[in-house]
Amino acid sequence: MFLIVGLGNPGSEYAETRHNVGFMATDYLAEKYGFSPFRAKFDGLIADGSIDGEKALLLKPQTYMNLSGNSVIKAASYYKIMPQEIVVIHDDMDLLPGQIKVKRGGGSGGHNGLKSIDAHIGSDYNRIRIGVGHPQGRGEAVVSHVLSRFSRADKELLNEEIRLIAENIPVLLSDGAAALANRFGLLMKNKKV
Repeated sequence: MFLIVGLGNPGSEYAETRHNVGFMATDYLAEKYGFSPFRAKFDGLIADGSIDGEKALLLKPQTYMNLSGNSVIKAASYYKIMPQEIVVIHDDMDLLPGQIKVKRGGGSGGHNGLKSIDAHIGSDYNRIRIGVGHPQGRGEAVVSHVLSRFSRADKELLNEEIRLIAENIPVLLSDGAAALANRFGLLMKNKKV
């Protein structure tokens, strides 16, 4: 069984912001693959179903980004899911809008949600990184950027990224992060994104 975690912040004021792309992707997966309705559990919202015959749980932590690991460890412990069977979908400012990267393991890159998850389960889990671009400056500029909404053009790119993730995530579940990274590399090269 896989645990697919979409990172974001709860509350309508954060809906559709760059920091909530993980929630958006998880919602799309739930709809595309016919998961159960989300229900409150493990300090998050969880849905169960399957993706191409592989049992999976979708989790949207409701702890705010900085405490995402609290929700992930509760769900993973309850279902005895190993870090290698966890997929975290999150925003990444080091990637431009329209870019997707996939890897297993690595550092947090300064992402507070990943820092929290790392503190609870280590870093040997799968990550799907969705590009949201980087603002000029640091500190407040970064916070304002990740908590802002997308331009129309960037939202179109995001919708395409989420569709590609949903269509191709079975590759990760069956063959691993490297196989999905290769698939996205080919898709992006062909699209010239």
